[in-house]
Amino acid sequence: MRKSEASKAPARRVGVDEILPEYDFSRARPNKYASRYAKGSIVITLDPDVAAVFPGTRQANEALRALAGLIRKHQPRRTASRQSA
Repeated sequence: MRKSEASKAPARRVGVDEILPEYDFSRARPNKYASRYAKGSIVITLDPDVAAVFPGTRQANEALRALAGLIRKHQPRRTASRQSA
């Protein structure tokens, strides 16, 4: 056994609610972009090829709303008898 291995202290078990010692948040700062997101909004990351199609957020939302309308229109309607079954 090497000398360096013998002198190592045994690893301390860390509780579920504890932060590991190697994570240092002492110099952390609040996210300066957080105020740009409205409350209740959801952030979705688009693949680069999809994002390239839309010049901005408004256009992407308009396209998604149009697609959502088509999906709703073509979904089979449930009848009361099928819902209770």
